[in-house]
Amino acid sequence: MPPYKIPKRVKHRKEFRRVRDRKATKGNYVAFGDYGLQALEGCWLKSNCIESGRVAAQHYLKREGKLFIRVFPDKPVSKKPLETRMGKGKADVDYWAARVKPGTVMFELAGVSEDKAKAALHRVAMKMPVRCRLVHRRVSV
Repeated sequence: MPPYKIPKRVKHRKEFRRVRDRKATKGNYVAFGDYGLQALEGCWLKSNCIESGRVAAQHYLKREGKLFIRVFPDKPVSKKPLETRMGKGKADVDYWAARVKPGTVMFELAGVSEDKAKAALHRVAMKMPVRCRLVHRRVSV
């Protein structure tokens, strides 16, 4: 896992699990690129899913266009080892995850044609653990 896919510093090493089941009100529109990949379900998106989506898109685009990643894994998720008895405190951090609400735009693309963007974002969507859809930039009036 690349070092830029986890936070450099955190105030608290371990966090409560805390789930908020609501639709996204922030980050739910295409802001930087022309096309975006929007999550239709909520999840905790692992950092290796984000990285595999980035690799899939950049491998297909071959240094053409610009890819924006709109989610960052800032939630530590801890997990006890297998066959361990209960108790003895909270487990160590197993992986880092990004909180994704339904409607969050996860990836954006700029500088490519629509069919090329559709194909690239389809490859990214295959790597994601949730259903996604392609969205376009809204024309501001």
